[in-house]
Amino acid sequence: MPGDPMLLLAPLLSPDAWLYVLIGVALGVLFGSLPGFTATMGLAVLTPFTFWVKPDQAMAMLLGLLVSAIFSGGVPAILLNTPGTPASIAMTWDGHPLARQGRAGLALGLNAIGAFLGIFLSLVVLLIAALPLSRLALQFGPAEYFAVAVFGLSTIVGVSGGSMLKGVATGIIGLLLAVIGLDSITGYPRFTFGQPELLDGVSFIPVMVGLFGIAEVFTQMVSPPRQQLDGSTQTTNMLPTREEARPLWMHGLRGSLMGIWIGIMPAAGADVGAILAWDQSRRFSKTPEKFGKGSLEGLIAATTGANAGIGGSLVTTLALGIPGDSAAAVLIGALLMHGLQPGPLLFRNRPDLVATIVALVFMASLVTLVWGLLGAKVLAKILKIRDQYLWATVLAVALGGSYALNQSTGDVWTALLGGVLGFLLRQQGFPMGPLVLALILGPMAESNLRRALALSEGSMATFVTRPISLLFLVLAALTLLWPLFSKKGGDSRLPDSSVPDSDTL
Repeated sequence: MPGDPMLLLAPLLSPDAWLYVLIGVALGVLFGSLPGFTATMGLAVLTPFTFWVKPDQAMAMLLGLLVSAIFSGGVPAILLNTPGTPASIAMTWDGHPLARQGRAGLALGLNAIGAFLGIFLSLVVLLIAALPLSRLALQFGPAEYFAVAVFGLSTIVGVSGGSMLKGVATGIIGLLLAVIGLDSITGYPRFTFGQPELLDGVSFIPVMVGLFGIAEVFTQMVSPPRQQLDGSTQTTNMLPTREEARPLWMHGLRGSLMGIWIGIMPAAGADVGAILAWDQSRRFSKTPEKFGKGSLEGLIAATTGANAGIGGSLVTTLALGIPGDSAAAVLIGALLMHGLQPGPLLFRNRPDLVATIVALVFMASLVTLVWGLLGAKVLAKILKIRDQYLWATVLAVALGGSYALNQSTGDVWTALLGGVLGFLLRQQGFPMGPLVLALILGPMAESNLRRALALSEGSMATFVTRPISLLFLVLAALTLLWPLFSKKGGDSRLPDSSVPDSDTL
């Protein structure tokens, strides 16, 4: 089982595992510290290069990048008031005021400590959930897999941002891309237009590289230049005093639990977890008036909330095969590239891989904690890298990785077209999350629907007579109907008072 101590200890005793984790952490620090260069972008760019290493080594790099990128996103949030990743938005509210008060070192230290605490607690939840999830896996068949895929597709509503119509439109684009290639049941070519390169379908990884890597570079090229770091920023005194630390543990625990819960919910994202954790911490604080003005409690809550979402998202990703967010979607693509199918059977067939993933995330969080406490000055210097150098490097790596995946110029064109498509959609306010969800879950829904109907001789009753499939179909229906109830009951978003006014930042 994933909770077997020997399975968990194996990566901890492997020098190779530590080496690949260090490589991933170093890359994550770069992508997370630079505003706009998100964890998802780093994962998409790195994934093609993991094709030549073993699955556990690939996971070590990718998980190291993910963990350190979420943490590193707090560095520009604290020093520049500019979130490095969406998950670090809430860290600007108290982190930057602390930096302006000459306590940037303390803010960066709390960011590192909170990241480790949030991830550690989320891994505990993942280990506890592993046993019941693995038992549940034995009862999954085509009907259950179809219902899970439908539930995942229904979360398009949750990742559509301000416009459900735009989210559905990008979801349809993802479904259209997913059906290109040979039919999985009959082998009949669909939407290939006579092009042999499309018989295998649209390669997932180059599409992700284009949507999240190349499109982001194009977007930054037409955006205003980012703020440069002031070289006089103070980055010493990383730890709070004993009196300051005493009330922080409860806020860190509360923020972690909120982040884990939000992370488990498909498509919610670490940014939502961080914001809700900050808001709940303010509600329970004895000094709510300090929030948004340099509150240590607010910063630790936001940091733990954002990072705890990593372990929470892995619960959904590994157990159900549904990406908790866009970063998890790329992780699923990496697993598929290495011949591993995430989902309920992963716990039964590869408990060693699940245990390895848990151990690698812990190792990455430990390295990130040490680096965060000892390397604050180096992290600050990363922000001085010129944008032009970064754009050229990311484009070269993205296109080179797309080609190296299959030594195919077709994958390069796929990445470029994905970049252009992603750029155009972003310029018009279309979210990328629904497209990713549809591209991953569309084939899963279609193939299992047809298998379930074949086994039941065409009877649709098989989906409602099996308890697990019925449960997920009901959850899908509630997810789709939720916006209607939320509109009748008022706006379900956080109240305006939960977001600090601009004059307090």
